[in-house]
Amino acid sequence: MDEFSARHADLLTGSYDCVDRIVLNAYYPLGHNPGGFRTWWRRWHDDGDDSLDDAHLMRLAGRFARRVRGWARVHGVPVIDCAAGERKHRIAEDYLRDHTVGVGVFLILVARAPARVWKVQRSNRSGRIQNLEKTRQFVNHYSFHIMDPTWGHLTIKMSGHPPFAAQVILNGHEYVACTAHAAEVGFAKEGNCFTRIGDPERLAQIADTLSLPGTAGRLGQVIDAWIYTACLCFGLDLAEQQASGFRYAYSVYQVEYSRNLIFDSGRTMERLFDSIVDRTRSRLDLPTLRTLFGIGARPRRAAPDLSPQQAVMIEKPRWNLTIFKIHFGLLTLKGYTKGEHVLRFEAIVHNTRTLHTGRTLNKFGAIVARLTGMVDRFTSMLDCVDVAFLPDGILDQLPQPSQIGAVRVGGLDTNKPRTRAAMAGMTALAIAPDGFTVAELATQVRSLTGTDYTIRQAAYDLRKFRGKQLVVKPGRGHRYLVPADAARTITGLVGLRDHVIAPVLAGVRKPIGRPPSTYTRIDRDYDTIRAGIRTLLNDLRIETAA
Repeated sequence: MDEFSARHADLLTGSYDCVDRIVLNAYYPLGHNPGGFRTWWRRWHDDGDDSLDDAHLMRLAGRFARRVRGWARVHGVPVIDCAAGERKHRIAEDYLRDHTVGVGVFLILVARAPARVWKVQRSNRSGRIQNLEKTRQFVNHYSFHIMDPTWGHLTIKMSGHPPFAAQVILNGHEYVACTAHAAEVGFAKEGNCFTRIGDPERLAQIADTLSLPGTAGRLGQVIDAWIYTACLCFGLDLAEQQASGFRYAYSVYQVEYSRNLIFDSGRTMERLFDSIVDRTRSRLDLPTLRTLFGIGARPRRAAPDLSPQQAVMIEKPRWNLTIFKIHFGLLTLKGYTKGEHVLRFEAIVHNTRTLHTGRTLNKFGAIVARLTGMVDRFTSMLDCVDVAFLPDGILDQLPQPSQIGAVRVGGLDTNKPRTRAAMAGMTALAIAPDGFTVAELATQVRSLTGTDYTIRQAAYDLRKFRGKQLVVKPGRGHRYLVPADAARTITGLVGLRDHVIAPVLAGVRKPIGRPPSTYTRIDRDYDTIRAGIRTLLNDLRIETAA
């Protein structure tokens, strides 16, 4: 259990982790280089490539389009041509809300998008192929929306041009919902989130199966079951697939992983999350927050347990929704409230290339393990940045010199603006999934302070922080991590200087007048402290005015 969940465990009635959105690329390995494409064409055309030209390739794309529309017309499946900018998943969601669908393809959406298209150049004299070039063009893509009995709603988006590259989009919550419904676990669902659960422990066990190594095999099975017989068959029928040896390989492109905390009281959850966001947004340097306002107030208590007969309840969002997200390149960390009682934290990788774990389907378990670690660090560091702690004697220890191996480094003077700026920058970067580099710290400090802070200065300051164990450098890499205890200490030092010492001493010299129209609990705390400080300074014979 992460530190955030452990701190608020008495407010929770359950929790579950779930792999959310999964995007896989389906590609024919032999068809992505000129030699391989010609080899595939020869297999299909009796070991010859005389018919390999632009006209035949365009005819294949036209045949794909005619077959799709003809099959859809015969079977009563709607085909919708989408304009640029339309949210195609919204169209599918609206269709599912208004129609009852069975197993199989229930909707086909057509839209233009960039894809790789082969161009053939032949000699004018001999007619031989001189060049086989792969170009990038806007062509029609066909999104086949499919209802699977095990994985629920899945989408296969395929280009109509050979080698018929495709993208497969699934959702782990759909799989968990189908499995939980079969196991007679009652739940209420809002979008891709379970907002009420009859047996939270049982549903958490079902959701955990998506993090096991066998999930890659299940993903391959469900894609194989549909992509050849429901999508590729319009470009190559089953006989042509077998004759040409056309088989897809799969790679993981995007994955979302979520941790969902179910609170007993919705109002307590909302107050808790809003207060955490207010305290941490400046420390984490969040530029904006997005709030969607609802029409209902969250209830104080959880609703009664759901029976298995209610396992298909779909709720509509009616509550305020505050979202904060932090981007780290191709990684995104996200936190928001969902439904009546659910607080969700997500880790999203927009391109698995950035994880350096490999992208083939058999690496799915390693990718999910990395995202699990990111969510753990995200929630733990959020708690550390929110709740600070100062060990005994820390103010006396920081100015003293320290050792890094055989090198003696200087101490830390928290009264210097540069040291405080470096601590603020490290606090903002402490939540980064893979740590931060010297250059990233320098950039962060410059954005916070607007002053010239060089990479050399950042490297020198990091060396002093390493000497105090406030920053660690794992292995021989070039990235730095802020440990959990160190994050609490750094946050406490910055907060003590910026939010206690400076405003209290500034307020002691000012006379207490009429309170402002907006008088918060923190304002009352400051007034109480200022009154006590006045008495203390008078007893110590320290003048409060020049």
